[in-house]
Amino acid sequence: MEPNYALAQRIRAFRKLKGLTQLELAQRLDVSIAIVGAIERGTRKADSRILRQIADALGVDAKELAAIELRKEEA
Repeated sequence: MEPNYALAQRIRAFRKLKGLTQLELAQRLDVSIAIVGAIERGTRKADSRILRQIADALGVDAKELAAIELRKEEA
């Protein structure tokens, strides 16, 4: 599984656990729904700034959200 796809699935899973739609998350992030959709599909790489914003919006620790990305950078 590619790292972008794994991260995308984690973001989607946390969003759904919090009961948010893509539109609601996009509004919290002040970005378009297209950006959220692309991040969740893994076709757009989320930079560290947007990852922190997503984590804050979902009420999770950024390290927990991006665990896969952090492991990749450590290697």
